[in-house]
Amino acid sequence: MTGWRGGEVVSVTPFFDYVLVWNTGISYGLLDGLPVWSLGVVMLVAVLALGWWWVKSSTLLARLGLALCIGGALSNALDRLIYGAVADFFHFHWGAWSFYIFNIADVAITFGVILLLLDILGLGRAPATKTAA
Repeated sequence: MTGWRGGEVVSVTPFFDYVLVWNTGISYGLLDGLPVWSLGVVMLVAVLALGWWWVKSSTLLARLGLALCIGGALSNALDRLIYGAVADFFHFHWGAWSFYIFNIADVAITFGVILLLLDILGLGRAPATKTAA
């Protein structure tokens, strides 16, 4: 698969294609028109904020979720640093329905966010005990 420039499609199944798309924005192409250096600043601030949250967090679920988010963000940042854009390549679709094209780092970020939401909902924490007055 060397020599791919973008847009090439390899149909793997009737509902899944491998296609190279260069995402020059952040998520879903958001902030696409900004210079690469400014996107780098946004990503640096995000990673630093997530890292601070990780240090302050006391639950395993939150720390695992944050680690996945930080790892995914750093992976996408590395793509941006090396290639000037993030390589996305997994595409699920069915009939006229098409899911957005994503990469492994996006999967890590998504699972990280799910773990953070579960932590916010209290999953994995001991139930609070009521004290008698």
